[in-house]
Amino acid sequence: SLMVVPISQAAANQRAGRAGRTQPGKCFRLFTAYSFQHELDPNTTPEILRTNMCNVVLMLKSLGIDNLLAFDFMDAPPPDTLIRSLEQLYALGALNDRGELTKMGRRMAEFPLDPMLSKTVIVSEKYKCVSEILSTVSMLSIGTSVFYRPKEKKVHADTAHQNFARGGGGDHIALLRCYSDWAESDYSPQWCFENFIQVRNIRKARDVREQLEALCERVEVDPNISNPEDVESILKAVTAGFFYNTARLGRSGDYETVKQRRTVYIHPSSVLAKEEPLPGWVCYFELAFTSKEYMRQVAPIQSKWLVEIAPHFYQESDVEDAKTKKMPKGMKQKR
Repeated sequence: SLMVVPISQAAANQRAGRAGRTQPGKCFRLFTAYSFQHELDPNTTPEILRTNMCNVVLMLKSLGIDNLLAFDFMDAPPPDTLIRSLEQLYALGALNDRGELTKMGRRMAEFPLDPMLSKTVIVSEKYKCVSEILSTVSMLSIGTSVFYRPKEKKVHADTAHQNFARGGGGDHIALLRCYSDWAESDYSPQWCFENFIQVRNIRKARDVREQLEALCERVEVDPNISNPEDVESILKAVTAGFFYNTARLGRSGDYETVKQRRTVYIHPSSVLAKEEPLPGWVCYFELAFTSKEYMRQVAPIQSKWLVEIAPHFYQESDVEDAKTKKMPKGMKQKR
């Protein structure tokens, strides 16, 4: 989960230093002196102590380092974080039951991506949609939104963004359509301007895609396999990498994650945020914790895919709660 937290005193002082770098300047802080002295930590917590360790663990395993708890980190991450990462890599098929790297794990380690995205790329060959998944993954991996929403043209921007969502498939397919349309326009900056797309970010996605294409050849995946019309196969490939990140619609009208049973909400920027009716099951890219716990980049899925794609992780009992037979009598009568 991405959690919004206060900055540190050191970070605040560093930002203040930017104000007078080339000539005298002033820095206006949006918090009180009391908050600075009593609520902010003196120094920023090292990133290794607060981020997902899956990529680091996979890299260390690929280098032949098996005993991670004994590894000499500069700032050792909490053992629980390492154990969670090992569990996730095992669920993704990157590690065997002895904690050793599998063939799938070696192929995943070739990609400089989050292991979930790496798995999605590799599995896409099975679903005959490698080209589409490369475009989708490159758009997801740049870390920032390609869409922008100027204050004076909010309605126009929202309409342009919703146009990419026509035909269903959620945020992942909308990103794919956006990239594909841009490619068909011969990567035109004018097209980006007309559709409220940030040129710099989508060009970065193109650079990432070209790198991923080259890496596909290294792991013996043909990057030219394409089936743009088969939305179901594309979403199945995404689910194969992100089955860990799934949520279902509860009777209260809110989503809850399937395994941890945490209440989560679709992010307002998602194309599914205003959809009626809401999909019963969704797969999301990441969680962001602000005022609520929001799912970012959401795709509608079918519950049966989870048992089909990850039978080692999901049982029939995990997905059958949403079926009619589990509904209370009162709800059945209304229907």
